[in-house]
Amino acid sequence: MPEISLNILDVAENSTRAGASLITICISADCKADRLSVVIKDNGCGMTPEQVAHVTDPFFTTRTTRKVGLGVPFFKYAAESTGGSFSIESQPGKGTVVTAVFVLSHIDRMPLGDITSTIHTLILCHPDLDFLYTYQYDEKSFTLDTREFRTILGDIPLNTPEISSYIWDYLTENKLDTDGGANL
Repeated sequence: MPEISLNILDVAENSTRAGASLITICISADCKADRLSVVIKDNGCGMTPEQVAHVTDPFFTTRTTRKVGLGVPFFKYAAESTGGSFSIESQPGKGTVVTAVFVLSHIDRMPLGDITSTIHTLILCHPDLDFLYTYQYDEKSFTLDTREFRTILGDIPLNTPEISSYIWDYLTENKLDTDGGANL
């Protein structure tokens, strides 16, 4: 995958298939430390220690529609090839946490990509799930919590055109305010 945001989409989709009702995505760029961290946490069904041990093997997948699962192995490789790190923590019945850390200035670090579209797509395609998204760039950050939107909106679905447009604008404007248009 040519962008980190597509890896985030893949892992978050794994969370939806694992029955998660809340998916937390945190992206943190720390220019002084030369680090870009991505943490994706869910409250899905979790994995056994054996599954966690094999999840970075491209020929291991729990899906029945295909025999390979390349998303997590590629994400791991992308982080580690920059001198960063990758980890998965999971417990059956509790959920999973995937953490990828990239060396921000490394020549082999793929770009973050269109993270606004990724988060927007996740929310619109899974309007019954909750997402807690935090984007941090050095000292500035913003958070989008779909649970807060639901409190305000009541029964209005998040994927209605007006709400979709508002969420897009919210993500776009807050990202620009947070990172000043930096191209990660």
